Amino acid sequence: MRGLKPSLALASVGVIGLALWASAFVDRTGSDMATSAQRFVAALDEAQKGQGVFPFDSPERLNWHFIPRPRNGLPIKAMSSAQRALAFGLLQAGLGAEGRLKATTIMSLEAILKDQEKGSGPVRDPELYFFSIFGTPSDRGRWGWRVEGHHLSLNFVLEEGKIVAATPAFFGANPAEVREGPRQGLRTLAELEDRALRLLQALDSDQRQAAIVSSEAPKDIKSGSLKGIDGGLSAQPPVDPFEGLAFEKMNDNQRQLLRALVESYAADMPPEVAHEWLDEIRRAGPEQIHFAWTGPPDRNEPHGYKVQGPTFLIEFNNTQNNANHIHSLWRNMLGDFGLKMAAK
Repeated sequence: MRGLKPSLALASVGVIGLALWASAFVDRTGSDMATSAQRFVAALDEAQKGQGVFPFDSPERLNWHFIPRPRNGLPIKAMSSAQRALAFGLLQAGLGAEGRLKATTIMSLEAILKDQEKGSGPVRDPELYFFSIFGTPSDRGRWGWRVEGHHLSLNFVLEEGKIVAATPAFFGANPAEVREGPRQGLRTLAELEDRALRLLQALDSDQRQAAIVSSEAPKDIKSGSLKGIDGGLSAQPPVDPFEGLAFEKMNDNQRQLLRALVESYAADMPPEVAHEWLDEIRRAGPEQIHFAWTGPPDRNEPHGYKVQGPTFLIEFNNTQNNANHIHSLWRNMLGDFGLKMAAK
């Protein structure tokens, strides 16, 4: 699966294209992140640094979640316009074009929720997204950073100028589809849902029986139930037996659809991160990947899916708010946050 581009039509060309592109820029994003983070930190006053800068080994680095909750870090709301520009420069360094569009759209959905809920729910504010720096940004040594708020959690670790971890990587959307108002029809994470449905629809009856592991979808992704420190989620991904339909049991067209689904997640990240994720899959053997669906094969009904391999886990759930509320996540089965996976 090395280097395949998200576009199905260009899949065969992308095997070489993305691989060469990633190799050409293998060190650039790490340096861009360091430079962007240095400029951001330099623009903060001492009080803001006290909020947004932590030692690399601080437990806060592993304190992550995707729900609306009190958070540590420096919120966009507390930044000047110049500081905000530098913060978003760092965000830009951490994502591909698709990922940047998703992240900023997710933030903007808070305004829709605020209007819909009219104060009856949690605080909804597009400026309550928090930037945190761990350690000293540099092309030397080890440091990290995070941007997080409702339905967004991006976590990076860098060492000697290179990105060594970019997980957990969470994107969510509520509403998954805007069904009224001036933005009616907007679907922030459409391809993550539609590509999985296309794969499910392409299976024959025996394959579909293997792929659908439950007629009822769970209420949320499994990662959302594994608790870590201070009410956050676990720093390690869930470890469960593989279930569903194996890649090796699919025909060529179905395998292409599964590749396109996996690549739609990788494409949110910078090219070298996407390349590394896909190359890890190739080295471990794509034939070990399993696709598991839960719920009816209908995006208007509560549903979810999981794509699992030796090196990665994708979790997707759309059950809340009458199946109009998405949680999606990529985790590294070799270990998130640059930590080696704990032995079981």
